[in-house]
Formats: sequence, structure tokens, C-alpha cells
Amino acid sequence: MTEIDLPPRLTRLAFLGPLSEARAARIVDRLGRGAPARVLDIGCGWGELMLRVLDAVPGATGIGIDLNGEDLARGRANAEARALSGRVEFVEGPAGETSHGPADLVLCLGASHALSDEEPPRHTADALRALRRIVAPGGRVLLAECFWQRSPTSAELAAMWPDARADEHHDLAGLVDVAVAAGFRPLWIETADADEWEEFESGYQSDVEEWLAAHPDHPLAQETRERVDRHRASWLRGYRGVLGMAYLTLVPVNGTA
Repeated sequence: MTEIDLPPRLTRLAFLGPLSEARAARIVDRLGRGAPARVLDIGCGWGELMLRVLDAVPGATGIGIDLNGEDLARGRANAEARALSGRVEFVEGPAGETSHGPADLVLCLGASHALSDEEPPRHTADALRALRRIVAPGGRVLLAECFWQRSPTSAELAAMWPDARADEHHDLAGLVDVAVAAGFRPLWIETADADEWEEFESGYQSDVEEWLAAHPDHPLAQETRERVDRHRASWLRGYRGVLGMAYLTLVPVNGTA
């Protein structure tokens, strides 16, 4: 079966998370003011936000680490198209084994699990301690992490991913407390809004939905249809309006590493 037979993957998404163009621009502007010389992106995917930071900070270099070779190839192609290839490296491998720090700016966008073997929600504190060791003195960490906007009901939990638990995530205040306990001060606290979530969830599925409409009898159609239907039901009946995404810009406290 050739690649042309298969559904395209995530071509409608600029970012692999609920992040609008407007919020991304504000984040890049804020982080760029510190003129970071070295940027490290943990679990980078195709590293779109990292590339935008490099675009905004002349001379800055970046390293993105991820396990997904397809996403890394997309990042390399995007870097080449923007004349950034000489300033960025995409590395395939486990982020937890990285020795690429310290960095002036560390991005960890929905990838804290890559820095810890602990079960949720303990993995967040573990990952934040690792980020505190990786970031250079006076640097910044941008952490994107899920939190509960409110306590999920039993019915909502049952509709989410397998074995979803009410204690799986912190609330927003608890998440910020964990960051402070790990040796950071929160420079900026913001959360994805409903429009960002809807744009992300729709974009996450839309390539495959269009492919299914055009290929209803394809050998992979039934399996693919079941997968995307499960995901949509998990969102609409489970975590929509319940699961949040926080974007925390963190400053390391001197002498706490």
C-alpha cells in the first residue's frame, strides 16, 4: 500500500496543541525579549514554536527532540523553507536521556511525560525538577501542561481515554504550586480558551475525516473510522470544557537547581 493510499496526517495544524496564532505570537514576543542564545524543545513534534522563536531572535540556535521521525522530518523541511536549517537540529530519541542542556529557553509543550517515569499527576513535579536542571540561570521555561478546569463527573471520565481518573491532573492553582515547589516563579500564567480547543480538535481530525468521506471502502476505512469516532466521542462527551491546557512561562529561582 502506497503513501497516497493512506490518510494525510495533521496537515491542518500549525501547532500540536490548542494554541492560536495570536497567543503564539504573544508568547514568541515575550520569550524573544530575553534574546535566548540556545533553545531546547522537549518532545518538539515538528517544533513550530521553536522555529518561530529562532525567526524572532537572530543568531539563536535550537535543538528539538522527539520520538516521531515523521514529525521531525516536517520540522526539518519547515526549517529549510525558512532558511533556518543551519541554526536548528532535530534529534530523534528519548527526551529523558538528553544531555543537550543547559539552554536559555526550554520549551516543553504537552511533553512532560517524556521527562518522567512517574504516574500522573506525580510526573509533572518530576518533569519540572528535570526542567529546572536543564534551564540556564536567568533563562525561561515554557511549560504547556493539562489541568482540570473542574472536577470531571463519572460519566465524563468514562467517556475519556481508558482508565481516566479524577486525580490524574492538578487544577490550575495546584499546577502552579507544583512549579513553584520545583524552584520556579511564574512569570506568566495563561490557558487555552474554548476556540483554541475547538480549532485544535477539529484540525486534529479533519484530514482523516475528509479522507474517510472520499474512501469509504478503503481496506483501512473501518479501522480508521472507529479510531476517529472514538477520539471525537472522547472529546465531545468526555473532556470538552473539562480538560484545560495551561501555558506557564517560568523563571528559575537562583541557587535552587
